[in-house]
Amino acid sequence: MTIFGWFGGLGQACAAGRLNDYLAKAEPAELVPGANRFGPMQGDPAIAPAYKDDQLAGFVYLNSDFANAIGYSGKPIQLLIGIDPKGVITGLKLVDHKEPIVLVGIPVARILEAVNKLIGTDMGRVASGTAPAPQVDIVSGATVTVLVMGDSIVRSATKLIRGGRLGAPGNATASAAPQAAKVIDPGKSEIRDWASLVGDGSVRRLTLTIADVNKAFEKSGSAGAAAHPEEGDPDDSFIDLYVADVAVSTIGRSLLGDEGFNRLVGRLKPGQQALVVAGSGRYSFKGAAYVRGGIFDRIELIQDTNSIRFRDRDHTRLGGLAAAGAPEFPEIALFVVPPEFALDPTEPWVLQLLVQRVVATREKAWLTFDLGYTLPDAYQKREPAPPLRPQAAAVPSAGHAASEAPVAARIAAGNILAPSEDDPLWMKIWRGDVVKIATTVFALGALTLIFFFQNTLVRRPRLYAWIRRGYLLFILVWLGWYANAQLSVVNVLTFANSLLTGFSWEYFLSAPLIFLLWASIAAGLLFWGRGPFCGWLCPFGALQELLNNIAQAVKIPQYRLPWGLHERLWPIKYIIFLGLFGMSLYSTAFAEQLAEVEPFKTAIVLKFAREWPYVIYALTTLSAGLFVERFFCRYMCPLGAALAIPGRIRMFEWLRRWPECGSPCQRCAKECPVQAIHPEGHINVNECIYCMHCQELYFDDHRCPHMIQVRLKREKRDALSSPSMRGGGKGPSTIITAGSKPIDLPTADAVTPPAT
Repeated sequence: MTIFGWFGGLGQACAAGRLNDYLAKAEPAELVPGANRFGPMQGDPAIAPAYKDDQLAGFVYLNSDFANAIGYSGKPIQLLIGIDPKGVITGLKLVDHKEPIVLVGIPVARILEAVNKLIGTDMGRVASGTAPAPQVDIVSGATVTVLVMGDSIVRSATKLIRGGRLGAPGNATASAAPQAAKVIDPGKSEIRDWASLVGDGSVRRLTLTIADVNKAFEKSGSAGAAAHPEEGDPDDSFIDLYVADVAVSTIGRSLLGDEGFNRLVGRLKPGQQALVVAGSGRYSFKGAAYVRGGIFDRIELIQDTNSIRFRDRDHTRLGGLAAAGAPEFPEIALFVVPPEFALDPTEPWVLQLLVQRVVATREKAWLTFDLGYTLPDAYQKREPAPPLRPQAAAVPSAGHAASEAPVAARIAAGNILAPSEDDPLWMKIWRGDVVKIATTVFALGALTLIFFFQNTLVRRPRLYAWIRRGYLLFILVWLGWYANAQLSVVNVLTFANSLLTGFSWEYFLSAPLIFLLWASIAAGLLFWGRGPFCGWLCPFGALQELLNNIAQAVKIPQYRLPWGLHERLWPIKYIIFLGLFGMSLYSTAFAEQLAEVEPFKTAIVLKFAREWPYVIYALTTLSAGLFVERFFCRYMCPLGAALAIPGRIRMFEWLRRWPECGSPCQRCAKECPVQAIHPEGHINVNECIYCMHCQELYFDDHRCPHMIQVRLKREKRDALSSPSMRGGGKGPSTIITAGSKPIDLPTADAVTPPAT
């Protein structure tokens, strides 16, 4: 079995045992009234029949096995759901979550009170389309949590009923002959104006007036909401909302321009989609939640039984649209759809707008308005379907069933080089990122060669300086701003948390560049400590150093902190890291918010396109680095602190020192850019960024006092053995330098070289 197959099998085994693990946390009667025992599990995803003695009373399943359940924390909210054979919800139990609701003083009981209103709902009518989907009451301060829980209950029950799983087992019918798959036509690429894009549905619109919203709340039956109508002229615009799939060439080139579309394509994985959302009016589709917690809670992307809310890492703010005749919008956002959602652009999807209304101090009412999107047929073509294969005995997993159609379309379009449709998603991602992966591997290989041949390079300081600056510029521009492969202390916290809550290789393998960087750092820690990352592979560190090089070139004064103060400041970053780590054990979501102490997301991932407090903070740390080189790295970086701890286990010592280093010579200590060399002469590997400046001095016989002595003795020996000296004549004096001070050494009269 290949390593790919081993990892894939491991993931499937974990998924199969998930319901069984959580089922032990509930009694049968809690989920299905009257039931006193669970029967053997059925199918994949598993459902458990609940019996009252020998009579079937209903079924129990895990919501996340059937529908999206990713909450505010970025982790799934696990709910056991009871449902009777007719499709009526009979019980709910929250069995696991990582939501930060307790941090804002909201008891879990209040969340459950809102969600429990779905008990007794006939989901059979919802699945057949004869009844609208029920909605839960939102809880102020926990909007996303409640909405995700309600959505996952409704969507999972709908999917279960439509799959025929509640009837007698074994009634699945054979599928008909496969139909031709719809794919995006790559030959369609042109520039169009705004009017034609809106006219044919390439850009879809939802417009609501104040009267529309007030009437909708009146019809909702909420007396509190109806009593607090939106003020203003009824015909005034409440929101004018537009959405388009800009991963489609014609739409993307028209709205983003050729340059913007090319940059977007460079970011997208094969088959990945991106949406432009633009809005005007008094109601913001962005809201303020994404500023506080990084999530856009007012819009939700929905396709079939899957849904997702965007986070700030998926978001890029746009100043305008390139299409001729496009209006000016106060809010324009570019959202990259996360790869795990697998949005199929050839099938209909919905952007759902959440409209909230304050009813009381801590109470809100809400409604949703759907902006449906169907890609015009002009951008699509049909590919012949592959021949029908024999059906396997096992029922496909929920994740595979949800993504089978889009993956098949992507394979048919040639976007995924996969030998099997059953391969896990992370394998497809790796195959689709071959160029980026190869570039990263090449860059890591080049850095390895630099380290192994460091003694040769540092003997040529000018060449080495250009190699280092060129490599840092590549790391900043390509790895950071282009590929967004900036590591963060959040990666460390997530890894530690996964070891405690259930480790999954698939989660970490789904980001190839991040995985490669962490693998290389793990190897580098054994050889060199934390220096390879902090000094060479960190885009933000590269930005600091390059800016400081410019500052020195334009004569900005440089300040060197007294050793005693410097020694007391560098533990700050360790305190920050330990605080974040401790908080992550309590709440990963809150720890991620506190991790904004790193300006990496603002300066590298979002390229300063963010709210002004974050931008000012990032610019402040960079400004400090203009006067004190790598100020943030030295005193504040929690990631550097996290890497320094395991970096103590390195097995080799590559940086050379002379016996005179530190006593009496202090030159290396005074010239170290980050003051990582102790006055006594030894190098503090916890602070060293492996810039190798000390190694340049080590071999330099015009700056290192030890090497100057060696050179002087050699030149004296060569002078004494020259023909002129053997003939007894006095030659001219030879001027030899030690550092910047010339030393006059007469060729015939001197017996010993002068002291330096």
